[in-house]
Amino acid sequence: MEFKQSLAQRIIIAFALMSALVAGSFAMGIVATVHLVEEKLISAGLGGDLTRLLLMDSVEDWSHRPEPDQLFYFSGGPGDFDLPKDLRHLEPGFHEVFRGPLSYHAMVEVVDGRHYVLLQDQSDFEERERVLFAVVLVGFVLALALAVFLGWVLARRVMAPVVRLARQVRHRDQLLGLAPPLAPDYAADEVGELAVAFDATLGRLRDALTRERMFTSDVSHELRTPLMVLASSCELLLENPALDQRARAQVERVGRACEEMRDLVQTFLMLARTQRDDAGMNPQLSLQGAAQQLLTLWREPIEAKGLSLEYHPDNASQTTYNATFLYAVMGNLLRNALHYTDRGFIRLTLLPQGFTVEDSGVGIPEEKREAMFQPFVRGNEQRGEGLGLGLSLVQRICENQGWTVTLDTMQPNGCRFTVELRKVVSSTS
Repeated sequence: MEFKQSLAQRIIIAFALMSALVAGSFAMGIVATVHLVEEKLISAGLGGDLTRLLLMDSVEDWSHRPEPDQLFYFSGGPGDFDLPKDLRHLEPGFHEVFRGPLSYHAMVEVVDGRHYVLLQDQSDFEERERVLFAVVLVGFVLALALAVFLGWVLARRVMAPVVRLARQVRHRDQLLGLAPPLAPDYAADEVGELAVAFDATLGRLRDALTRERMFTSDVSHELRTPLMVLASSCELLLENPALDQRARAQVERVGRACEEMRDLVQTFLMLARTQRDDAGMNPQLSLQGAAQQLLTLWREPIEAKGLSLEYHPDNASQTTYNATFLYAVMGNLLRNALHYTDRGFIRLTLLPQGFTVEDSGVGIPEEKREAMFQPFVRGNEQRGEGLGLGLSLVQRICENQGWTVTLDTMQPNGCRFTVELRKVVSSTS
């Protein structure tokens, strides 16, 4: 069974259980020992009193009375000394006798076939037992409370370095190259070994992140040159009047693909270099600015497919955001809508701090809806020419900028992507 409590709570519970076990064992041992010893002492004293009575007088002329808290009976005795019926079944030895609300200790002896019984009121004995039980119970409760307190103090002292280590590991600065190692701050114990392991793991993560940034930066940088060559070649070809309509359409398609590739390279380059804290140094763009540029780019292929392109900018604010990232997020969602919509509409709606892209396409299967933002996951494997990286890139950009993107289905079919641009970089009035 898995524990749901924290480690500190487990330490406190362990102390409490250990204290309950030890203190309970001692309490029961004390009660049993005191009860046994007192019973032995009472038995010995009561037996001595009965022997004294038998030696001091004879059965025929009995003049000595027992102590005031004692009752003496024997078989065939005169008057008050006659053995009552409720005592006649008792065997020789020590017994406890109950008469209504009263209880007695009884000592029985048999001499020449005659039963002698001496009773002694045990009210004082029971009172002492009650006091003993109360003292033991109070001691048990105090011991348990002390154990819980000591467990709490110890848990705080034991868990303090673990909590501090966890906070340091959670801090994102630990992934920076200049972050100091964790191990020197801790003693050479189990927590110190854990800090050493974290240092090694964080070091490998830093190296991996550095290699990823360098690779992405280098690849993105190197791709710019061939893309510029392709774009320039397309422009030169379009200036050639000898091109027929079909060839010109293909050259324009290549030119648009070069533009998309250049934007994608720029996005990857910024993801490799930028940090969320210095986003204000990047070029800024408003929602309307990004929407107008993208609508100019995508209106022709959307309408050429027989779709209706709807644009609702009424609620947009003038807040500006990272231009490259905003352009990439909105563009990828429009491209995704074009790929998976055969008839109907594509709608772009601007919000005060975000936008929605809706379509009447084939929609997203239920079993893939939660995984759509993972790399290489596509809504329908038989459609489009993409690799399933567009929505993954959208998710990565949103995480980098503090934005959120959500996917909802539309009725009777289609998808709605909602992007909330929560992180405001700058504003213009």
